[in-house]
Amino acid sequence: HKAYCDKELAEANAKKADKDTEIEKLATKIDKMMANSAKLKEEVASLQKSLSELVTAQAEMDKLRSKESEDFEKDEKDLKQGLEGLKLALKVLRDYYGQANSGHTAAEGAGSGIIGLLEVCESDLSKSMAEAKAAEESAASAYEAETKENQVERASKEQDVKYKGKEAAGLDKAVAEATADRSSVQEELKAVLEALKALNEECVAKADSYEERKARRDAELAGLKEALQVLEGETALVQERAQRRTLRGRQPRQHVLA
Repeated sequence: HKAYCDKELAEANAKKADKDTEIEKLATKIDKMMANSAKLKEEVASLQKSLSELVTAQAEMDKLRSKESEDFEKDEKDLKQGLEGLKLALKVLRDYYGQANSGHTAAEGAGSGIIGLLEVCESDLSKSMAEAKAAEESAASAYEAETKENQVERASKEQDVKYKGKEAAGLDKAVAEATADRSSVQEELKAVLEALKALNEECVAKADSYEERKARRDAELAGLKEALQVLEGETALVQERAQRRTLRGRQPRQHVLA
């Protein structure tokens, strides 16, 4: 029975150790996957926030560019109209003062001054129109370049969100599966512990019974030894007394003289 108990207890304890190790490994795996999933979700949240800010910034840029374009078109229209008006006025004045024998000799000096002033205005308007057009082209070019950069950045971050979200979902699924595996192993460990408990109760109880029987036998033997010693002592005493009586019987009798 002892050999049976030793074998079964050794196997049960080995199974318990295996299950404990398996549960510990699964727990470590689960913790690691959960940490990685949480990190990925934080990164996704940060990317989504960045994307939202990028979309907002692009919308503001679109709005500003639209207003700048509208303002330029309006200013360009006004400048063109002003320039056309100046050109027409200059043509009229030049035609008027350029007519031969026009009889406006006295006014030619004043006319020349007016024409000169209008020519300066024409030059200023032409310069303003060229500057406005250059500014518009520069603003449009900068807007297009930044918009393109935003599009590239947005596409990249959207891909990151997609892949990181997919990876996090995969980890969550793996965590669920590993958690189920751990629960299964814990149930197996529970069964092993119950079997181990039963074995301990059986084997320890048998061992206790054996020890009790041995103790009783030892006590009985001790009692028998003690009784034997007492008996041997009494036997020796009887023998001693008998021997003394024998010795007394052998002593010579003394005769009494008359």
